[in-house]
Amino acid sequence: MNTSTYFLGMAASAGLIMAIGAQNAFILRQGVRREHVAAVVTVCAVSDAALIALGTAGIGAASVVFPLAIPLMTVAGILFLSVYGLRAARRAWQPTGEGLNGHGGPALSLRSALLQAAAFSWLNPHAWLDTTVLLGSLANAQGDEGRWTFAAGAMTSSLLWFTVLAWAAGRLAPLFRRPHTWRVFDAGVAMMMIALAGSLTLQTLKG
Repeated sequence: MNTSTYFLGMAASAGLIMAIGAQNAFILRQGVRREHVAAVVTVCAVSDAALIALGTAGIGAASVVFPLAIPLMTVAGILFLSVYGLRAARRAWQPTGEGLNGHGGPALSLRSALLQAAAFSWLNPHAWLDTTVLLGSLANAQGDEGRWTFAAGAMTSSLLWFTVLAWAAGRLAPLFRRPHTWRVFDAGVAMMMIALAGSLTLQTLKG
């Protein structure tokens, strides 16, 4: 295995996933609340690995074969992000409890947490563009011998980042025992989710 190609894949993936987006915000929330953290990290990491593998295998151009795939996924993503954003806005505007044990909203069941983690991973067209198209293209640029080494590095980086993010979020739990902190966090999440939904809507209308 070419280690330089492996670390190149790690660096490329880190540059794309470390920005705080919808998926990272959900991991942060679950990490702070210490709810099903390992399961959520696993779903997100496995989903990223699958998307990277699809791109590396050359399926990044699947939209050519299935032209309705991207538009349908975009609409689903817009609806999901909008609903999640509005719920976060409601939590910020009308607190339902006290601090860490209450205001962050009702506890999620394992099934609900897994479904939401999967939705944030698979219903975001930006994730497909970053992982499947961009990382897939970079992987294939390494040639037949290096593309899967690059992909392995990218997958490793994704797993490490989600794990560190969840661990760091857990260390913030004492801060989130104060209701005001949750209100600020949820307000930020609401603005980000609605902005993402709006951006996707504008891109779809322009397209």
